[in-house]
Amino acid sequence: MAQKLTVTELLQQLSGQNIQKVKLAVTDLDGVLRGKVISFDKFRSIAGSGFGFCDVVFGWDAGDVAYDNATVTGWHTGYPDATAVVDIQTYRRIPWENDLPFFLADFDDGKGNCSTVCPRSLLKKIDRQANDEGFIAFCSQEFEWFNLLDNSTELYTGKFRDLKPMTNGMFGYSVLRASQKSAFFHDLFDLLNKFDIPIEGLHTETGPGVYEAAIMYSGILEAADRAVLFKSGVKEIGFRHGVLPTFMAKFSENLPGCSGHVHQSLWSSDAKRNLFYDKKSKTGISALMESYIAGQLHCLPYILPMYAPTVNSYKRLVEGAWAPTTVTWAIDNRTTALRALPTGEKSTRLETRVVGSDSNPYLAMAACLASGLYGIRKKMKLQIPATTGNGYADTKHGVLPANLWEATQAMKQSPVAKELFGEQFVAHFAGTREWEWRQFSKVVTDWELKRYLEII
Repeated sequence: MAQKLTVTELLQQLSGQNIQKVKLAVTDLDGVLRGKVISFDKFRSIAGSGFGFCDVVFGWDAGDVAYDNATVTGWHTGYPDATAVVDIQTYRRIPWENDLPFFLADFDDGKGNCSTVCPRSLLKKIDRQANDEGFIAFCSQEFEWFNLLDNSTELYTGKFRDLKPMTNGMFGYSVLRASQKSAFFHDLFDLLNKFDIPIEGLHTETGPGVYEAAIMYSGILEAADRAVLFKSGVKEIGFRHGVLPTFMAKFSENLPGCSGHVHQSLWSSDAKRNLFYDKKSKTGISALMESYIAGQLHCLPYILPMYAPTVNSYKRLVEGAWAPTTVTWAIDNRTTALRALPTGEKSTRLETRVVGSDSNPYLAMAACLASGLYGIRKKMKLQIPATTGNGYADTKHGVLPANLWEATQAMKQSPVAKELFGEQFVAHFAGTREWEWRQFSKVVTDWELKRYLEII
């Protein structure tokens, strides 16, 4: 394990580099980075003690519209500052911004200031539970996303119609298509690596202008940090190339959706032994991993909004579109919700395939780990047999909620969700998803106009 940097050491290091300013960011419930640039003198004064950050970041949606159903913050509280604490271990430089120093912060200050609903704080809490139970959780996330030609000025005047992909045609794993936009492609790989987001692999995926990237695995908190910063970094780099990346789960009904699969494994407290692997087992899967899978399957229908948080998410979770719809697992099967990969002592892991690219990585990974630990804690047996063949047809053990409203109601009413994440988090998060559904439900869509305007 690398030795942690102290605040004093960090400030001494930066003081000798003529640093003038620093960028800080927190993450809201939708996984959107919210932040500011401050002077280095200001940073010096708050690096060890924290700083005030308006708690509206947990009181409004992705479009900055204030919730009308939140109790944690709102007009009734006056939207005060909460204390955000800089995590100096997240220190990195932004290579496309002249190596500007960057840090993540969260609200885990021990005083209850938004810490119960802060996504990063929630993941830290679940990670501590794993550590207390003798486990180190390693994770990585992989993303698919569409790259569009950046015409954002026209989009805002034309209501986001006529979006043009960066390249045309269905070219999965295409060397040709990657080469045609090689400057952007290689900038993603190289600049993200310099930003301490090591990329294991990057390639084109099926669909016009679609890329897929796998981020190198690490401890779960670092993995989530990398995933959040990856999405933001891709957008920032894309802008410099005239490209508009989108991590929507389903960009077009005629094209495959975009996943954000989470790979995970539990290791011994000294990080020397992969506890998911058992060489004596016929499958290579340990009894502990079986309980972990059983816990995820049991909890999945009750925590789905943490994997699929938007109205759009559920348009990806449809039959035959490379995304799961049933409560299933199997070994190396891409039609099931969970894909076990017993590939050896070092690499045996579980891939949770429900997760979309629109997910908040902190919440998705917290949900994976908490539900897996639930199965271990309860000594659950893996009673659901591994699916053979088509997971879409294997409905014996349940199907996933069909839309955000159904999924949110299941989570809101679930004692399991409250046990895993706390009553205040579940109430607040479910309220934000109900708000999201209400905003969608009142909109008259293009589909409705085309279908009803003239003929009805």
